[in-house]
Amino acid sequence: MEWFAAEDYELARQVLQRGIAALYLIAFVSAANQFPALLGERGLLPAPWFLRRVSFKQFPSLFHRGYSDDRLLGVAAVGAGISATLIAGLPQSGPPWLPMIAFLVVWALYLSIVNIGQTFYGFGWESLLLEAGFVVAFLGSDQVAPPLLVILFLRWLVFRLEFGAGMIKMRGGREWRDLTALMFHHETQPMPNPVSWFVHHLPKWFHRCEVLGSHFAQLVVPFFLFAPQPVASVAATFIVLTQLWLVFTGNFAWLNWITIVLAFCAIDDGTIRTVFAFDGLKTEYPLTPVWFDALVIAVTAFLLVLSWRPLANLFARHQLMNASFNRYHLVNAYGAFGTVTKVRIEIVVEGCSDERPGPSSEWIPYEFKGKPGDVKRMPPQVAPYHLRLDWLMWFLALGSSDARWFQMLVVKLLEGDRRTLRLMGRNPFPDAPPRWIRARAFRYRYSTPAEHRATGAWWVRTLTGTLLDPVALPRGGAAGAA
Repeated sequence: MEWFAAEDYELARQVLQRGIAALYLIAFVSAANQFPALLGERGLLPAPWFLRRVSFKQFPSLFHRGYSDDRLLGVAAVGAGISATLIAGLPQSGPPWLPMIAFLVVWALYLSIVNIGQTFYGFGWESLLLEAGFVVAFLGSDQVAPPLLVILFLRWLVFRLEFGAGMIKMRGGREWRDLTALMFHHETQPMPNPVSWFVHHLPKWFHRCEVLGSHFAQLVVPFFLFAPQPVASVAATFIVLTQLWLVFTGNFAWLNWITIVLAFCAIDDGTIRTVFAFDGLKTEYPLTPVWFDALVIAVTAFLLVLSWRPLANLFARHQLMNASFNRYHLVNAYGAFGTVTKVRIEIVVEGCSDERPGPSSEWIPYEFKGKPGDVKRMPPQVAPYHLRLDWLMWFLALGSSDARWFQMLVVKLLEGDRRTLRLMGRNPFPDAPPRWIRARAFRYRYSTPAEHRATGAWWVRTLTGTLLDPVALPRGGAAGAA
């Protein structure tokens, strides 16, 4: 069916398949590095405990057949290996069913991890990666033309992602409507990067322009993704550029990178040839098998049926943010930062080795890998890697209602648990764990340029309160307070 083929989207297919596969590779590596300590057999929120309380119907996962840390590492290794072959384009060189099976296996493996990941996997970009991986599975191989229906559905995904985020902002805090949101965001975002400090100190008019640019990119541009070429390519390019600015100024795991990859679904080869005088893209394909056309039509129809609730959500007064309407994380609702916090609070976890802490006791802070701690440490660049513990520490400072994992974190630090300590940036007690742990809340603000020149500090902090009074592990008992 000639109308079914999108022959001018070969570059889009290559970027979509290889780019999504690269993000799956990062996600599986992240799981191998962090899941056992966070959610493993002896983790902060043990997955076996969770699996005993939920059914496969509620949370589909291969681990319902039995969880072990070794099995988790095996799943992550298989997922990473298949993702690597997709990055290299090996399955894509075969028949159209081969990359389809590869992506669906990767999707099922990662779904099995996400569905038992509890609060540590409760991020919108987990659902986004799952939805994207499922859809690009049906882009076919190099032996068939890219299917038009899949290309169009990916545009609908980008539309939901961007327009949903824009509507969340307009319905959210007043700071988005009075154009002041980004006067605070670069300082209070979950995990600033090395550039955030410099951008924060730009003039207020610049930050107002940032907000206007964000509104334009999310509330206006997405509609043009469905326009004829080259308008759709221009709209996609604008989205890519705004996402690159977010990559440049913050750490949001793979959220911005996957948005950039997905935006290529609207960039056609003709535009690339015109702009870059490049003519090396494949333009002729064998006849597409009837079974593949039929399968793509059936899958697209299925996804469109699932689209009803996300569509209604976009225009609902109480719009849901980062919500999945089914247990397979297909056709989700997206959106982030409906409100921007004006003040940054950081929880600083400290240990003390004294038998009984007193006014003169030395308390040594634990450093995390990404989140602010030492005021003289420049915020690091970690994205697209996802530091899950650091992110939850940010939510904890905002008053997160579920702090069970933090209670277990304190116990693990008091025990000197090696897996947990590998999640931290620095272990201040390398010889033996501390006798006591406490957690205090500090108000963090960026230093001014003058303060930075004088002290070398990127942050200035002020004690605001105590989250956790000193606690210890009594010999032979549960944790006790000082």
